[in-house]
Amino acid sequence: MAKTLTLIYHAAKVRLGFLIMACALAGIAVSPGNGLAPWRVLVLGLAVLVASSAAGAFNQLYERDLDARMKRTRGRAFVTGRLRANWYWVAALVLITMLALLAAAMATNVSAAFYIFLGAFTYGVIYTVWLKTRTWLNIVIGGLAGSFAVLAGSAAVGATFAPAPVLMAVVLFLWTPPHFWALAYACKDDYAAAGVPMLPVVASEPVAVWSIFGHTLALVVLSLALGWYGMGWIYMLAALAGGLYFLVESLRLALQPATSRAWRTFAASIVQLGLLLTGAIIDNLALS
Repeated sequence: MAKTLTLIYHAAKVRLGFLIMACALAGIAVSPGNGLAPWRVLVLGLAVLVASSAAGAFNQLYERDLDARMKRTRGRAFVTGRLRANWYWVAALVLITMLALLAAAMATNVSAAFYIFLGAFTYGVIYTVWLKTRTWLNIVIGGLAGSFAVLAGSAAVGATFAPAPVLMAVVLFLWTPPHFWALAYACKDDYAAAGVPMLPVVASEPVAVWSIFGHTLALVVLSLALGWYGMGWIYMLAALAGGLYFLVESLRLALQPATSRAWRTFAASIVQLGLLLTGAIIDNLALS
């Protein structure tokens, strides 16, 4: 039983789900008029986590043939058969997602649940089924999944279109491409063998690495612009530290492209987002 749960944990990309949940919590934190009861915040966060994890599990279920052609992913449970791929999984994932949406709607409002749905649908269907093997824009559009999580948080407090959460959503939209393009650069042969047209596979090396740097520069500038919309020193310090780290690593990759630098840029992107979201949440708690 424990082994099966571990397989499901990895197949559902639960660690990514926690990151998406943090995006929703950050959406609440940067929104004006945050007065949600703690239990409502908890239910919303768990709903985002569950819906995101269900979309992640569907991603691995659907892509099992593609994953089998990549060294990085050929050991995944649906590829090896440790988890049997069948329609029962699809039905279960749809049901789990619907329950998560219902919980979010009852604890907060329908708008928040709708944005959670959009995030899961974007990743599970638009990115995984429609775009991933068809266009290099796959991850650009797929990046909306994180943005919708931020908007779910802001919608929960009735501030969907306030400047700060919208700006945070744009930051998340800009973060996803350089994060995944750095990974795709490091695993370029894998993606090429699997027929996935990630930007580093289909574009020249200069275009790929400078696109990573350009997106990084834009997202760092926008993340710091949140200081004009009420964010305090804790957030600004975290955003500055993580942003500079991500920016320096992406610049090094652009100036001297190499697989090792791509991996460092990929790692820096995770650190940057972690600091950004944590800083936003702690900043909000400190000001409460």
